[in-house]
Amino acid sequence: MNSLIKKIHQAHQECSDCPSPQVIQQFFEELLGLLFPEYTVQKLKEEQDVTQKLQALEERLGKILERNTHLHGKDGRHLASQFFIQLERVYDWIHQDVDAMFSGDPAAKSRTEILRSYPGFYAIAAYRVAHELHVLGIKLIPRMITEIAHSRTGIDIHPGAKIGQHFCIDHGTGVVIGETTVIGNRVKVYQGVTLGALSVDKADADSKRHPTIEDDVVIYAGATILGGKTVIGKGSTIGGNVWLTKSVAAGSKVYYQAQMHHADSEVTDLYIFKNDVDEAL
Repeated sequence: MNSLIKKIHQAHQECSDCPSPQVIQQFFEELLGLLFPEYTVQKLKEEQDVTQKLQALEERLGKILERNTHLHGKDGRHLASQFFIQLERVYDWIHQDVDAMFSGDPAAKSRTEILRSYPGFYAIAAYRVAHELHVLGIKLIPRMITEIAHSRTGIDIHPGAKIGQHFCIDHGTGVVIGETTVIGNRVKVYQGVTLGALSVDKADADSKRHPTIEDDVVIYAGATILGGKTVIGKGSTIGGNVWLTKSVAAGSKVYYQAQMHHADSEVTDLYIFKNDVDEAL
């Protein structure tokens, strides 16, 4: 027991003074509740209330960053100020994502339903906030924010990914979007989609390891797209359960079809590529 006590004590001494997940989650959810009153229990009645809340959250973020300069090496209050300067753009982009989810899901009866109950909204909002902090050079805290969303929704988006406007995740459980993924505008992704890397070698950490998804692409459930050189061309449709490690041209339709050979009951896999954008999947 004495040996265990010493090991635990040493671990506590060596642990860096990072903010706790609870502190970061409280900051993020208060920010989300400010931006989207549908998400909070207390609506703000006056403009000055909004101003005071924004100032309070900026001050809180500044204090968090000041206490953890090892995560960014810069002036914490200045970083907090820079983040809140960009907050209107983040706010507008999240609203565009909500519009994309509403128009892309026939089951959605209102935007309020999306804001209150859709995991895609929560995960994308967390990503948008975390990505802005990531762009400012802040380490760890953006990952903590996206991992809060991951644990709640089952959607894993790295804050380093670059995602364009009008992004829609439908259902969402099991979606994985890696650090160097680039996604264009008006892209729709269903549950179980992986945008991942071909290599997990640590030496490749600074390289482009994840795919590029161009504008107006739809990726159906269970599809896996891997590799930093893999590009899914504009307007393409990737069917469910497809596995891709090579690029496809703009307007492509790629889908998986299992073929049964009745003579010996052998099942073979077949991937079908089509470039006729007018032909239904």
